[in-house]
Amino acid sequence: MKSIQNAIEIIANQGVLPLYFNTDEMISIEVLRALYKAGIRAVEYTNRGSEALSNFKKMVEVRNAEMPAMLLGIGTIKNELLAKDFHLAGADFFISPGFVPEVASFLKSNNLLYAPGCMTPTEIIAAENAGVSFIKLFPGNILGPDFMSSIKEVFPNLTFMVTGGVDTTHASIQSWFTAGVAAVGLGSKLITKKRMIEEDYATIEKETRTVLDIIQTTRKQL
Repeated sequence: MKSIQNAIEIIANQGVLPLYFNTDEMISIEVLRALYKAGIRAVEYTNRGSEALSNFKKMVEVRNAEMPAMLLGIGTIKNELLAKDFHLAGADFFISPGFVPEVASFLKSNNLLYAPGCMTPTEIIAAENAGVSFIKLFPGNILGPDFMSSIKEVFPNLTFMVTGGVDTTHASIQSWFTAGVAAVGLGSKLITKKRMIEEDYATIEKETRTVLDIIQTTRKQL
C-alpha cells in the first residue's frame, strides 16, 4: 500500500491540510501556487460546485508542469461516481464528509488514500473494518479535542486528522495535536473568502508559513 502510506506520511509530516474551493479556475490555481510557495505538499480541493471537476483538471495540469512534488486531493466526495470522475481527473487522495463504503472499496482497489469524515466510534470502526487507515474527525468544532483524547487508545493503528472549527492560532492547533491528531484541516480560517476575492495570495502564503511554524513548535513541545 505504498501510495496510500506515502500520502498519509506527506499530510502527517506537514501537519496541516489546506482545503478550499473557488468557482474561478485562475483563483483556484493561484491559491495552489501560494500554498506550494509556503511549503505545502498536499492540498485538498473541495468538490463544492459545478466548476469543481473542470477546475481540478486544470489544476492537475498546472501541478504537473510547475509543482511535481504536490499531492492534489479532492474533498466532499459523497458517492462512487464522483470518486471515479476525480480518479480519472488525476486526484491523488480523496476525502469525504462521511464514510461511504463503496468509495472506500473503489479507492482501496486502486491503492488510493481515502479519508472519510467520522463523528462516532461506530463510524470509525466501520471505516477501519473496510480497510481505511486515515480518519477525518468532522466536524471538529462539535467533537472537540477531548473526543480525540478519549478514543485514541481504542484505535492505535489509525491516523487522525481533524477538520472543522480549527483556528490558525497556536492555542487551537496545540490543543488538537496534544489530543493526538497527526494533522489539522484548515479551510476558511486560512484561505478566507475575503483573501480569494481580493486575490491576496501573499497573505495566504504568509499565513500558511505561520501555521507550519506553529505546528513545528507545537510538536517540539509534545
